[in-house]
Amino acid sequence: MSQRPPISPRSPRAALEPEQVPPPPKRSERARNPFVIVGNAIITVILVFMIGAGGVYVYGKKMLESAGPLTQDKTVNIPPRSKTREIAETLQREGVIDVNPWLFMGAAFALKASSELKPGEYSFQKSASLRDVIGIIVEGKVVQHSVTIPEGLTSEQIVARLTDNEIFSGNVREIPREGTLLPETYKFPRGTSREQAIQRMQQTHKRILAEIWERRNPEIPVKSPEQLVTLASIIEKETGKADERSRVAAVFVNRLRQKMRLQSDPTIIYGLVGGKGTLGRPIKRSEIQQPSPYNTYVIDGLPPGPIANPGRASLEAAANPARTRDLFFVADGTGGHTFTETYDQHQKNVVKLRALEKQIQNDTVEPPAEEAQPAAADPPADTNPTATTTKPAPAPKRPVRAAPPAPGRQGAAQPRTTPPVVQR
Repeated sequence: MSQRPPISPRSPRAALEPEQVPPPPKRSERARNPFVIVGNAIITVILVFMIGAGGVYVYGKKMLESAGPLTQDKTVNIPPRSKTREIAETLQREGVIDVNPWLFMGAAFALKASSELKPGEYSFQKSASLRDVIGIIVEGKVVQHSVTIPEGLTSEQIVARLTDNEIFSGNVREIPREGTLLPETYKFPRGTSREQAIQRMQQTHKRILAEIWERRNPEIPVKSPEQLVTLASIIEKETGKADERSRVAAVFVNRLRQKMRLQSDPTIIYGLVGGKGTLGRPIKRSEIQQPSPYNTYVIDGLPPGPIANPGRASLEAAANPARTRDLFFVADGTGGHTFTETYDQHQKNVVKLRALEKQIQNDTVEPPAEEAQPAAADPPADTNPTATTTKPAPAPKRPVRAAPPAPGRQGAAQPRTTPPVVQR
């Protein structure tokens, strides 16, 4: 029987510990390969980048798609030559966006719009997102302002209107030739130069005139498009009623065929004041026969050029007048005109007009106030101080005319041998 070595007593803790600690396992040769180490690092970096990119994508999409701070539609003007950061600052200052300029620049870069942002005046809708804001600017959806040029203005008057309108920029170098601008309602973005506006009106005039000239009645005694514009300008100044233009045109065409003078009052005015357009007072008798290249009471046929810029309707009327034998017209007292074929009928209509005007004046004249009679005795004192004992005299009423012919539209064509029928 073998003898065991004596057991030396140990502490309880020592008794629990193993007598020999096993060595750590050796790393495999593959794990220690530098390519594996580098590969693991690359994979780790890629994973971190993907997670970060995903977070940025989610945040960026939310930033782009979230409703903006605008509580109502707003128009903002981005000054010319503004850079991306300046555009962002303008939008932030106007309350269109609520992100800082750097985030706006980042969003524009992400949308590949950094080089496509255009200055101008833009209208942004309520709660417009950042994507919507950038899209509107990139597409150049600038605000279009309606500008109405009334028919019958001279070129000088049209230039004055453009000069007074603050949406335009620049100056007009030269007053356009009379009758080369088409009155109409146009739309222009803010900042359009006044020269560009005039060029657009001229181009529109050329296009419309060419179309109307092609559709004209070949029997009218007008030899060129320029003469058509001249005739249309007289028609434009003679009547403001759409349903009368073709009949007024017929009167002048009939007179041209019969070699009668047109005798149109607006031509007298243009001969006196030119492009200013308005005389500011009635025509004097002495001015009716005053020599002028435009005074159709003195010259035969059409004047040398237009006396205003006629609209499309007057051009159409001049090219295709009504088929009538009328040679005269006079105001009817209601804003329109009465047309006749003979001078005798015309004179009767003039008499009716004068009688109507006289009656209207008599009906609107206030009777003279009666003189106050002297009181026999002093009136008793007013015992009610809050009551009015006498009413103040009413303000005199202004005479009301029964729609007399408008200034510049009074011309009533007549034979050359007869005196003017319109009293001045």
